[in-house]
Amino acid sequence: VQLQASGGGLVEAGGSLRLSCVGVGSIFRIDGMGWYRQAPGKQRELVASITSGDSTTYADSVKGRFTISRNNAKNTVYLQMNSLKPEDTAVYYCNAEVTYYTGLMYNRNDYWGQGTQVTVSS
Repeated sequence: VQLQASGGGLVEAGGSLRLSCVGVGSIFRIDGMGWYRQAPGKQRELVASITSGDSTTYADSVKGRFTISRNNAKNTVYLQMNSLKPEDTAVYYCNAEVTYYTGLMYNRNDYWGQGTQVTVSS
């Protein structure tokens, strides 16, 4: 099982980006999914999360600007980022709670994507 993130880039302040993260492999079910970010010299922080029932939570710093969504049929989570600010600059990581089939049994584990760089210029 792997999570593959994409969609980062360089954008001017006030612009928008859409991040995507797709789970690949022998996935049976994905429960909670989320996006985290880590800026240089800072700890990784939760940006937004979404449950299997589509309940969402957001960091105060992104409320009203970012929207998390998911497509369960595609094992994908998205993060639409609008009105970007220079302080949003960070490496963004997706996370998912995955139940997968080993061929003999089902296991559950927490997976991280490889990270995608978002840079917002002022």
